[in-house]
Amino acid sequence: MNIQWRNLLRHYLQVVAFCSVIAVLTTAIWPRKSYLVQLGYSLAVGTITWAVIDFGRHVVDERNCHRDSAGGHGWPKGWRGPLLAAIGIASGFFFGDPLGDLLFGDGVQQSPQDSRISLAITLVAGAIGTFYFFARGKAAALIGERNAAERDASEAKLKLLETQLEPHMLFNTLANLRVLITLDPPRAVQMLDHLNGYLRVTLSGSRSVAHPLSAEFERLRDYLELMSIRMGPRLRYTLELPDDLRDVPVPPLLLQPLVENSIRHGLEPQVEGGEIVVRARRESKASAGKLQIAIEVRDTGVGLGAAPPSEGSGFGLAQVRERLATVYGARGGLEMAAAADGGTRAVVTFPI
Repeated sequence: MNIQWRNLLRHYLQVVAFCSVIAVLTTAIWPRKSYLVQLGYSLAVGTITWAVIDFGRHVVDERNCHRDSAGGHGWPKGWRGPLLAAIGIASGFFFGDPLGDLLFGDGVQQSPQDSRISLAITLVAGAIGTFYFFARGKAAALIGERNAAERDASEAKLKLLETQLEPHMLFNTLANLRVLITLDPPRAVQMLDHLNGYLRVTLSGSRSVAHPLSAEFERLRDYLELMSIRMGPRLRYTLELPDDLRDVPVPPLLLQPLVENSIRHGLEPQVEGGEIVVRARRESKASAGKLQIAIEVRDTGVGLGAAPPSEGSGFGLAQVRERLATVYGARGGLEMAAAADGGTRAVVTFPI
């Protein structure tokens, strides 16, 4: 039985406020008793009613209850809810009034008419209070279901985008391997061994919707080592990841399309090749005063627009933008620009 004590306390404070209003009504009906005494009676009845209903719903099997917004016990389904409310209201009347007499009574017995009025007030107040909490609980359950559906939809979209990226990278690598088999068979075998190990790690680790930034950088290192076999000294790279950013969660394969784009459209068309630098940093968003992560992918290739467009050009960049929008909404972004010293600079930003 999982009891969420913070929710119970919040509910009871609302019951206290409701009892304070009821005490105003009963003071007007029975003015011979002060407001504080009437409040004591009202709290005695209200506390017992609340305790029976709010604790009682946690006794009901979780499978027979709606889910609240936090994923815990909500209002019982079907006939169980009205039955629990009836038991709570009856308990409040039959045990609350005697408790009030014990604590605040003056020894004067109520008349039959006063008892009937008291019963009517208890029934009406209990019904109103129960309906209020039922309505709020039902609304919270609907919000929880909506949030879960949105989360599942986002995760499904991320996995769909990732399954589109994996074969895109694989086809490009196999095309490179085909060329290398003809020109340098020993290096082709070495590349195939690296590809086998890379795919084993990628396919086993990319089934989640997020992993640490350190894992993303390790995957980049594996990919760049794989590309280094084909390009040799024409490819140089540097990866810079501060220790305090290693555990930041990111979607898998977020950066690889940018690196692949730098190699294919920046370094490969250049005879001497070049260098790729990937660095992550923490920065403050001046417009909102909030911290965000910026990951820069810079290459010393031919620059934007210098390489002729090829098949699949722009696919990886579109995927990165769509995945950032899926996870971070308007708070994530990708900017492409020509680097000041030549080449291309891509910067991915997203909130911490």
